[in-house]
Amino acid sequence: MLSLGFRRNDCEHAVYGRGSGDSRLLVGVYVDDLIITGNVAMEIDRFKAEMMSLFKMSDLGPLSFYLGIEVEQVADGIHLSQKSYAQHILERARMQECNSCSTPMEPRLKLTKTSTAALVDATQYRSIVGCLRYLVHTRPDLAFSVGYVSRFMEAPTTEHDTAVKRILRYVAGTVDYGCYYKRMETPPEPVGYCDADMAGDVDTRKSTSRVVFFLGANPVSWQSIKQKVVVLSSCEAEYIAATTAACQGIWLAQLLAEIEQEEPQSFKLLVDNKSAIALSKNPVFHNRSKHIATRYHFIHECVEDGRAQVEFIGTDGEVADILTKALGRVRFQELRARIGVVEVSPRRQA
Repeated sequence: MLSLGFRRNDCEHAVYGRGSGDSRLLVGVYVDDLIITGNVAMEIDRFKAEMMSLFKMSDLGPLSFYLGIEVEQVADGIHLSQKSYAQHILERARMQECNSCSTPMEPRLKLTKTSTAALVDATQYRSIVGCLRYLVHTRPDLAFSVGYVSRFMEAPTTEHDTAVKRILRYVAGTVDYGCYYKRMETPPEPVGYCDADMAGDVDTRKSTSRVVFFLGANPVSWQSIKQKVVVLSSCEAEYIAATTAACQGIWLAQLLAEIEQEEPQSFKLLVDNKSAIALSKNPVFHNRSKHIATRYHFIHECVEDGRAQVEFIGTDGEVADILTKALGRVRFQELRARIGVVEVSPRRQA
């Protein structure tokens, strides 16, 4: 790639770029599978010819399937799903004919590693959960539930297995769902939402950070990470979650800047805790915050130098809530639609 005049993206080494302006060409590489995108068909054809002169390659035409992800391209956007892979998981778990359910986890469900229930086959449990983790690539609505059951890989019990089967029942009823990316008319600006589940882990009492970033109305990055320390307040949990989000936001802003050949822009970060916002803008070391590890004050530096704009958002507008806890059906389905997870409708398949 380098010999053909491409430059590797410093933020994402699997992405290469060549040219500028309308003739800009971007190539995503995974081993020997390539995705090519650009505005000028002639540039794309020239690159294909260059590669075919060097390697034996097949041109599969417009992108429709890549690394297990199915791609539906329509006039107003792109739909990414893993329908075939989801069906494979159900077959592997022998749950093709199961009764579906409307949410992946019972509200307020709490599981523990010290469960006294009978043990189940750990190998089978890990296999199914591992498959579900890959499904999260196009299903952010599964991120919390799959991340939660992933904590019990070492010695799963019937209680943990029941929770996994609940996820599979939800998958069975939403096999056709995936992320829909609507075409944007203006340059995208990253906007992040972060939230924290205060002391949600029953075994360690650690909190969990949840982060989702959007470009326009399109979700492009989501993560659910258990925090490394036990916190003393919800403010501290949200503050640590904001730092996690800031790291992701900086990476995303730099990635976009390299792709668009521009200077990195600031990103907006929406937080639903006013105390955490105040701490990010002025980290006063009083008795409530002086113990917080230095690394978590990184968010303050991002705010101070203008890379991050931290703003308040009410609980009703906090879309990261779907990554934080098991929700009831109405709230879950509302947030699922807001993060861009929809069913592949006949209109989009046409």
